[in-house]
This record gives sequence, C-alpha cells and structure tokens, in this order.
Amino acid sequence: MSITAERRSTLVTEYATAAGDTGSPEVQVALLSERIGNLTEHLKTHAKDFHSRRGLLVLVGRRRRLLDYLRRKDQHRYEALIGRLNLRR
Repeated sequence: MSITAERRSTLVTEYATAAGDTGSPEVQVALLSERIGNLTEHLKTHAKDFHSRRGLLVLVGRRRRLLDYLRRKDQHRYEALIGRLNLRR
C-alpha cells in the first residue's frame, strides 16, 4: 500500500517545478494520487477494511485541499496538473 522509494523518487523528479523540489503542490498531489490509487486497489480486494477506507478518505480530502489551493494561486498550473494526473476536474 505504501510507495516504494524508487517510485517516490521518480514521481518527485517528474512533477518537480525546480531541481530539488519536493514540497510543491504538484509533487504533493502526485504522491497523494499514487497512494490513493494503491489504497483503492487494496480496498477492491479487502472490502471490509474500514480503517484503510478512512485513511483513503483522509488522503482524498488532503489532495482536494491542495488542489483548491493551487487553483486559487495559479489556475494554469492547476489545469496542467489535473491534465497530467487524469483527474476529473
């Protein structure tokens, strides 16, 4: 369910806005989206794992808040990010 170190580093380098960038909203949303995808797959096979389901809801809320922040600050970066991550909005 967690992200491997190799996958995390590839996501950070792929979505970083500058060299050494690990804290920008783009990187954070990409990492959260990866974790959300992993938890979604886990919950398909373990439907009664309600503790993980609550964790998934927390992650989705955190991603939503970061996306709302990015939309307020820079609309173009927001649209580019949701296009790259194939998110609906």
